Amino acid sequence: MCWSVGLSHCCLVLACLLICAEAVPISIDKTKVSPPPEKPEEKTQNVDTGLHYDRYLREVIDFLEKDQHFREKLHNTDMEDIKKGKLAKELDFVSHNVRTKLDELKRQEVSRLRTLIKAKQDIEGGKDMAIDHQALLKQFEYLNHMNPHTFEVDDLDRLIKSATRDLENYDKERHEEFKRYEMMKEHERREHLRTLDEENRQKEEEHYEELKKKHADHPKINHPGSQDQLKEVWEEADGLDPEDFDPKTFFNLHDTNGDGYFDEQELEALFTKELEKLYDPTNEEDDMVEMEEERLRMREHVMNEVDINKDRLVSLDEFLVATKKKEFLEPESWETLEQNPAYTDEELKEFEEQLAKEEQDLNQKSADLQKQKEELERQQEQLNAQKLELQQVRRL
Repeated sequence: MCWSVGLSHCCLVLACLLICAEAVPISIDKTKVSPPPEKPEEKTQNVDTGLHYDRYLREVIDFLEKDQHFREKLHNTDMEDIKKGKLAKELDFVSHNVRTKLDELKRQEVSRLRTLIKAKQDIEGGKDMAIDHQALLKQFEYLNHMNPHTFEVDDLDRLIKSATRDLENYDKERHEEFKRYEMMKEHERREHLRTLDEENRQKEEEHYEELKKKHADHPKINHPGSQDQLKEVWEEADGLDPEDFDPKTFFNLHDTNGDGYFDEQELEALFTKELEKLYDPTNEEDDMVEMEEERLRMREHVMNEVDINKDRLVSLDEFLVATKKKEFLEPESWETLEQNPAYTDEELKEFEEQLAKEEQDLNQKSADLQKQKEELERQQEQLNAQKLELQQVRRL
């Protein structure tokens, strides 16, 4: 998913909170550069960061951007100072109108959280229980719940630190979701096989192995971020002579927003050609969910190798330093997903045992509910019989 709020001056320091993680659709090759047609300026559409407080985060940043003093400080503050809370202190110098709007945003967010807490309480069967909102609000660390009325320095500090931490964990959570997806896919395949007779089961297994072989039969995958990989983009996407490859020119060509940095979306766009070798949405053997996981793996690898200051952006200097390393000139072969299974046999076994337990629990709950239903029906029948008997007595 894409982490960005479209800051007008492309400030890199808060971009770490709003960096792109959404995959670039493979049908759209954003690595080709051509002069954009002139058209009226359109408002940049904010895209969900994936955080449960995404809207609150974006609205706070949008309003802070409207304050000239804060915007200048944002532009001139590095990532480490932001993490230390130095940028948050600048809130004291923000205009009254912006502060008033931030107060309103915080009150709305606290109200939203209280509504969610109440809804969860109702779902869990505690409609008649008193709710300690203050205690429950403690779990939402991105705002100061003790002061639900005004947006203070501590609120901005909490929001920045929480978003930074949560976005850093986001890729890990995506990997875990992908692992569960792969295990469920394998589980459902095995369950389907159990429903077949011996002959059809054999045919299904042969078809499965055939699809695996077809998927594995692809052109060589260049190591992401290597000279070979970037030269291929230079030649096939940019239409330039590979003998004229120049790292600085390449960077400027693919820094599509011209801010002097590769963000995660711009990096992922560079892998389009490699992913097209591996995945075709029209092929039965190619799973588009796996394609997005491969894209994520490639982007993570390049970030780990090139992003020296870990601000989730690649500067021109960082990029040029990387192009002089041995790994860039003589990379090792890239191991794709089929060579790196998402789960072990033991993990799959535990997953299936957990599914079996959950199914057993659901069946038990279903049986209990059925018994309750039957008991209620029996009681209703008794009431109806008593009512009929009473009516007959009255007639006498």
